[in-house]
Amino acid sequence: MLDLISVGDATIDNFVQIHDAEVKCNIDKTECKLCIDYGDKIAVDKLTHLVAGNAANNAIGGARLKLRSAIYVNVGSDPSGKQITEKLKEEGVSTRYVVINEGMESNLSTVINFQKERTILVYHQAWKYKLPDLDSAKWIYFTSVSASFTESNLLNELTVYLERTGSKLLYNPGTYQMKAGIKKNPKLLALTELFIVNKEEAKRILVGKDDADIPIKKLLKDIADLGPKMVVITDGEKGSFGFDGQNYYHLGIFPANLVEMTGAGDAYATGVLAGLFHAKSLPEAMRWGAANGAAVVEQIGPQAGLLTYEGMQEKLKEDSKIVAKEI
Repeated sequence: MLDLISVGDATIDNFVQIHDAEVKCNIDKTECKLCIDYGDKIAVDKLTHLVAGNAANNAIGGARLKLRSAIYVNVGSDPSGKQITEKLKEEGVSTRYVVINEGMESNLSTVINFQKERTILVYHQAWKYKLPDLDSAKWIYFTSVSASFTESNLLNELTVYLERTGSKLLYNPGTYQMKAGIKKNPKLLALTELFIVNKEEAKRILVGKDDADIPIKKLLKDIADLGPKMVVITDGEKGSFGFDGQNYYHLGIFPANLVEMTGAGDAYATGVLAGLFHAKSLPEAMRWGAANGAAVVEQIGPQAGLLTYEGMQEKLKEDSKIVAKEI
């Protein structure tokens, strides 16, 4: 039996560091835009190509935290597809469920880094999703997929798998899953052990807009009422909030020397899953998530900073005073 199977997409991220730009925000700074000169040539300070993508980040992060990991992911028959597959193997992730799509190119993103924040241009291939005959796993991590998933039977196939195997599901939906409507799949939500989104995403799921004024405990409870046993909502510099079905928790962020933000959310969710896998309570697992997220933002890309199991123990000990408190 595997410990973890990640289900979602992988990509090649091209990280572009620039300095010749400007950020313009509205009066209350709730919306900001990255501005560069139209029709001009913009100098690039540094260019890096790395394997990324929510599912790949999770599978690699899980493997580093002593979970026997595999991944169901689609890649193209191009050099990028080979690069993704080789990176997964290098990190100890089983590639038995990697599907190579002949004649297609792999997913690609361009990450524009400016003043320690990133803006991402994302290209998703229209993959034809079909869940393979997966082995049993203790945990399934279901995350971002292409818009084409709505043309497949992926959600029903995943539901049947969870009912048959009893695997625990961490559901961390991506943009296209939320656009399709999270509430439309109550059976999958009822089979979800832990649901993780950020605060704006939680609002969009519940009321259709992210500027609604909803107290955090109500957000947590209303998401839980959709079916998940536990819910975690992240809120940037304010930290994260959790609900285990009985109690509500708040955890601040771990200190970090911020270099670049890509993959912080994936690292957090992976850390929480690993903590639960290693028999920790939700508030302690949230500490694993915060530690992993802090480590990732200290390096370029979503995987370089992912902690090993030993590194996690050191980080948790180093920041032992930062604990989740009941609210």
